[in-house]
Amino acid sequence: MALVRYEPWHVVNRLHQTLDQVFNNHFSNDSALGTPEASSSPSVSWVPRVDIHEEKDRFVVLADVPGVDPKDIDITADNGVLTVRGERKVEKRETEAGYERIERVAGSFLRRFTLPEGANTEQIKAKQTNGVLEVTIPKTPAVQPRRISIDA
Repeated sequence: MALVRYEPWHVVNRLHQTLDQVFNNHFSNDSALGTPEASSSPSVSWVPRVDIHEEKDRFVVLADVPGVDPKDIDITADNGVLTVRGERKVEKRETEAGYERIERVAGSFLRRFTLPEGANTEQIKAKQTNGVLEVTIPKTPAVQPRRISIDA
């Protein structure tokens, strides 16, 4: 008797993944996003998962990009839009046993985020640690109201 792993949400997860792929393929080209470089952009193979949070003095974007070399990632901020694009290279290997299962996707990726008001695009920094890309966007200091005295 073979043991079978019971996963009640397996069908729902598969549907979610299929819908993600359909929508990513449909909206992956830059023409859908309204940018002029649409014809020169390759199609997107995968979309990294991200966490975004706001701190007192900055915004932080954390993107999962395991297996991607930092030199293969391009980050730009233009017209209030932060763009993270890159490519995960295909690992070439020879199989001798004849069996292989590949689930990790290779190819190009693209994520775009609208930057909030008060984001200082001149001071954006990025670093990658253990497959997680951290992009920090500092906030511009808020202008404090100034009290004006009246001369009598």
